[in-house]
Amino acid sequence: MDPRGSVPARADLISPRWLTGALQGRHPGIQVETVEVVGRREVTNAHARLAVTYAGMTGAAAVTPAPRGSPAPQPPATMFCKMAPTDPGRREAIIGTGMGRREALFYRSLATSVTLRVPEVHLARVGEDGQFVLLLEDIDASGCLVSDGTWSIDVDAAATALADLAGMHRHFADPAVRARQAPWVEPSRPSTTYASTTLCYGLDHHRDRLSAPFAALAELYVERKQWMHDLWQAGPRTIIHGDTHIGNLFVDGGRVGFLDWGMISVTTPLRDASYFINMALSVEDRRAHERDLLRHYLEAWNCGGDPIDFDQAWQAHRLHTAYCVPACCQIVTFPPDATPARQVFAAAFLARAEAAIQDLDPLGAIRKMVAA
Repeated sequence: MDPRGSVPARADLISPRWLTGALQGRHPGIQVETVEVVGRREVTNAHARLAVTYAGMTGAAAVTPAPRGSPAPQPPATMFCKMAPTDPGRREAIIGTGMGRREALFYRSLATSVTLRVPEVHLARVGEDGQFVLLLEDIDASGCLVSDGTWSIDVDAAATALADLAGMHRHFADPAVRARQAPWVEPSRPSTTYASTTLCYGLDHHRDRLSAPFAALAELYVERKQWMHDLWQAGPRTIIHGDTHIGNLFVDGGRVGFLDWGMISVTTPLRDASYFINMALSVEDRRAHERDLLRHYLEAWNCGGDPIDFDQAWQAHRLHTAYCVPACCQIVTFPPDATPARQVFAAAFLARAEAAIQDLDPLGAIRKMVAA
C-alpha cells in the first residue's frame, strides 16, 4: 500500500491535477495541462495510452519522447497506463492475485537496478484497496515492437535475452542480496483459485478445442495444484520474472525487453528459461534450437550460479513445460467477446503451448521425476 496518494479506478479519471502531483517526484515543477485517453483495451488488466500536454511547453518539447536514461528527462508526451480491470468481478479476482502490487514494487525498487531492458517508469502506486496504477514508457513511441502473437523472437535475439535473464538470476541467487535489495519478493506459490476455475470452465465447455495431452495436464493441475507446484520448485533459488511469454516481451532494436512483472517471485531460474524458450520462439525455431538455447542459458548461469548440468536442465525444461497449461487459463475459456486481435493472439499462444506439450511430454517427465 502506498500512502503517498490516491489511485484512480479508471484511466479516464486521471485528471491534470492528479497527474501533476503524481509526476512531481520524477519531474519536479511540471504542470500538466491536459490528459487525453487516446487508446484503451482490456486483457488481464486495463491498458490505456495517455497523451499529455504541459503548461509552458510547446512544439517539439511537448511531443518528443524523452531520451531513455537522460539525466534530466523531459516529462513524457505519451505514457502507457496499466490499472486493474474495470469489470468489478474481474477486478476483484486480479487484485486478489497480488500481481498489481508486485509489479508496482518492481518498478519502484528494482527496475532501475536490473540489467534487463525494461520500460522506464514514471509512476508506480498501489492504493489501500489494492487498486494500482502504473505509468510507464510508451514503448511504441520509443520505436519498440510488441508481437501480435503471429511473429516471434528470433533465435539470435532469444540467445541474448536468455543471457540477460541469466545475469539477473545470478545476481539474485545469493539470499543475502535478495534480503537486502528485494525483501518483498516472495517464494513462488500457486495462484489463487483463478487458474483452476478458468481451466475447469475450459475443460467443461471447450474440451473439443484442446489437445488430449493439454486436457490431461489441465485435469491434473486442477486436481493436484499444490503437488504440481511443489514439483516445479526443484533446483537453485533466485528472483525470476515468472511470465516470459511473447506477450510480455518487446524488441528494442535487436534487444528483447521484458514487460509485466506481476509474477515476479523466488524460485528456480529454469522456470524463466524454459517458459521463454517454449512461449517466445516460433514452434519451428523452438524445435530446431531449444537444446542449443538451453545450453547457452546454462553457460551464462554457470558463470556464477550453482552449476546445473545439461541433463538436469533438460528434464527441468520438460517438467516446466507443464506450466504452459495454467498459463493458458484465460485463453481456454474462449471468451465470445474477445476482440479479433485478442483472438489472433490467443490462438497463437495456445498453439505454442500445445506444441511444446506434445513435443516435450511433460506428463512423462512428471512420472519420471516421481518414480526417481
